[in-house]
Amino acid sequence: MSSLKKSKHSIKMKIYHGGYCPVENPKITKRKYPKDFGTGFYCTELERQAVRWASRYDTAVISVYEYLPDEHLKILHFEGMTEEWLDFIVHCRSGKPHQFDVVSGAMANDQVFNYISDFIGNVITREQFWVLAKFKYPTHQMCFCTKRALNCLKFVEWKSHSL
Repeated sequence: MSSLKKSKHSIKMKIYHGGYCPVENPKITKRKYPKDFGTGFYCTELERQAVRWASRYDTAVISVYEYLPDEHLKILHFEGMTEEWLDFIVHCRSGKPHQFDVVSGAMANDQVFNYISDFIGNVITREQFWVLAKFKYPTHQMCFCTKRALNCLKFVEWKSHSL
């Protein structure tokens, strides 16, 4: 498992959550299927990505937050798609817990999700995964995994997006 890393996520920044309604008071909800960084409330620093997330719904809503980091939290940041990133996603998507309050890094989009499933199932090798997994556009996600982490979010506004 990785050591904690200082990143730009140790400074105040604006982040976005895409969904079907405004989320003024985020909560951590356990999903039926494990996600990239485990159970938590997911946001992104890329507004266009939040719009993509929201586009799955008939009513697309982007909630905007100010992220005010707490230096006492355990924050893990991946600087791209690395071996460590892949191993962490495999760990989380296997339903195993981790010790971090906030995790951020690249997102495994739908196609990469399939490659990860193939890798977990030994259908493809690690080397084959990396050949297939190159992104066409940058992605980013932040998972707020604990109630303490959610306290770092201040709701600013919400926007409705036409699709």
